[in-house]
Amino acid sequence: MQKIVVTGATGQLGSELKVLSENYAQYEWIFADRTQVSLDNLDVLKYQLEVLSPNIILNCGAYTAVDKAETEQELANIINDLAVGIIAQYVKDHCVKLIHISTDYVFDGTAATALTETAATNPINVYGVTKLAGEKACLQENPNSIIIRTSWVYSSFGANFVKTMSKLMQERATLSVVNDQIGSPTYAADLAQAIMVILTHEQWQAGIYHFSNEGEISWYEFALAIKEIGGFDCEIIGIPASNYPTPAKRPQFSLLDKGKIKKVYGVEVPDYLSSLRKCMELLLITN
Repeated sequence: MQKIVVTGATGQLGSELKVLSENYAQYEWIFADRTQVSLDNLDVLKYQLEVLSPNIILNCGAYTAVDKAETEQELANIINDLAVGIIAQYVKDHCVKLIHISTDYVFDGTAATALTETAATNPINVYGVTKLAGEKACLQENPNSIIIRTSWVYSSFGANFVKTMSKLMQERATLSVVNDQIGSPTYAADLAQAIMVILTHEQWQAGIYHFSNEGEISWYEFALAIKEIGGFDCEIIGIPASNYPTPAKRPQFSLLDKGKIKKVYGVEVPDYLSSLRKCMELLLITN
């Protein structure tokens, strides 16, 4: 039986993979927390991988505090870049499969059409810089890796835009949301399913792939959809990003083109509204 190690097991994607793992009993699953796979401790990371001895690694762990990364550059680089290099080196030495999760933040946001995997990268914040460095380390150490870039991830697990907005819309009469940053959200459950489609496919085709849900929207439009589905009364006001300064710059346009993952692996990409409804139904049940 092949053994899958999932890093970042308590994060949104790791949690969704844990739910999905019940449908894939042909694998032995290890959902590794920070004590089992220490992405921030390079001295022990290689030893930990040897002990776990996986056949497949799904590297969902990352330093994702985008604003905090501006002042914690070293830590962000260790987790998002150097640790990835060590993992990629391990999988190459042991003939192990690796799927590594990356981000739309490797782009600068100046495009006007959906971004393909070959579009020029030019990150505008520390988080994006470290994630791009991690991609390069991954492919340099092990060209047989698969990298999936995703965007605007949310889930019924963890902290995210959907859960935050749902809470605030029940507490406040008005909310201001940025209306000039364009992309598409990703329901982590859909990304988890896409990963399993790739893993169980008859062919392994290495390289970079893009995955998010279908739809081209702003954060403001995303908030409006959350309001409608949740039946909230809160007024949503669209504002430019310049009115909401953050320590880290965000790309203004980071819509991902999903054509490659559809063509190569036959991955079905749900519309963002249908996936948002599914997630919010779960949130209503759990709350």
